[in-house]
Amino acid sequence: MSTAADTMGQTVTTADDLSNAVTYGVEAYTSEEYARAERDKLWRKVWQQVGRVEEVPEVGSFLTYDILDESILIVRSAPDKFRAFYNVCSHRGRRLVDTPAGEKRACGKRDNFVCGFHAWRYNLEGKCTHVMNQEDWKGALSDERTRLGEVKVDTWGGWLWINLDPNAGSLREYLEPAASLLDPFQLQNMRYRWRRWIVFDCNWKVAMEAFSETYHVPGTHPEFMPYGDFRGWARAQGLHSNIGYDAPKGMDENQAKLRLGSGGDPRVSTAQLQLYTWEHANTNTTQTLVKAAQRLVDELPEGTPADKVLKHWLDSARRDDAARGVVWPTVDPTHVGKSGTAWQIFPNFQIGHALNNALCYSARPYGYNPDKCIFEAAVYELFPKGEEPKTEWQYTPADDAGWRTVLPQDFSNMAAVQQGLKNGGFRGTLTNPYREQSISNLHRNLARYMGGTGAPRKL
Repeated sequence: MSTAADTMGQTVTTADDLSNAVTYGVEAYTSEEYARAERDKLWRKVWQQVGRVEEVPEVGSFLTYDILDESILIVRSAPDKFRAFYNVCSHRGRRLVDTPAGEKRACGKRDNFVCGFHAWRYNLEGKCTHVMNQEDWKGALSDERTRLGEVKVDTWGGWLWINLDPNAGSLREYLEPAASLLDPFQLQNMRYRWRRWIVFDCNWKVAMEAFSETYHVPGTHPEFMPYGDFRGWARAQGLHSNIGYDAPKGMDENQAKLRLGSGGDPRVSTAQLQLYTWEHANTNTTQTLVKAAQRLVDELPEGTPADKVLKHWLDSARRDDAARGVVWPTVDPTHVGKSGTAWQIFPNFQIGHALNNALCYSARPYGYNPDKCIFEAAVYELFPKGEEPKTEWQYTPADDAGWRTVLPQDFSNMAAVQQGLKNGGFRGTLTNPYREQSISNLHRNLARYMGGTGAPRKL
């Protein structure tokens, strides 16, 4: 399969090249052959985020994660140790743990895992501890031959990560520089406020790219424009990338998720922006931040400079949270500016971080159909110890009111883009070199894993 983009200029191989105009074709989004090649070349080689540490709180707690043909079983095997195994009995290949109908995954707690076919049994270390009529094999069944196949597993940021490549490097090495820039935000202390998932009508890359730049805000979310200028940047960071907002000089905090409203009176616009975000997106803010913003008009005189409004608002919200047992991390404003508003962790996880909340997205293939994906969105927040809400993954159709009004605007783009990419008149992407460099970087790195297929080329 080829497109006009495939015959363009020199292939881009370095991140520096992405500051210039590039284009690439549509094979990565639309080709079933490409989707099948991703299994071995991509998904069996990269670190993938599969859940939260607190979701497997006790010895024997487990969850499953499926990616194409693979099903992985992640279990807390000891108080301070996790193990991950291929979710398949070594006897005849039946899955050990089935996903309940309509659920995103299986989870629970067990002392051991018993195959539902012939009752072979495995302990939390993956060792086969019972084989019915084992003597029939006349001693041929060694412990090594019958134990579950093991998968690399590690933790960072409060998330569980797995890698199917036995020769993969460390998770920490893989995540840099994102890990070092995000560590001060102490994401491991946050807990779910809500989490939703859906099988969506677009390729997983289209889904991730919908949230990987701020360039779409004026066109997709025009209701936010009265509250400020949402011009943003995107930077390639090796395998990963991050995005943020252009901020006035001396206001590095305003490159991040905690946005200060602009306009004639930043006290008023900040309160309006926070309330609108809370009611129409239920993301990127908290009740504490909303209430602190609503007090700005009463607590600050008219004409207070924007930087003073920002400082007062955040200091006030920090004190309010501390009074109820929620301690924000202290992060230097320059570091906040460098970290930006969100990170795209290659290939399919986005962390939209802030001091006391986070918005995260992930997407992965739905079988080998390039026109569908499993899309997940979750909001995290700092809560007083013991007051974290009890949440589950909720399957939520795109038209469900639970998404509020903002995310459905993005959903409408995702489905329409997938259809448009298959149009014979489309000649390849034209990503913005300043504001959409994160998307171009995704395809630069995909091409490295996929043997050069789909590499961006200079326009």
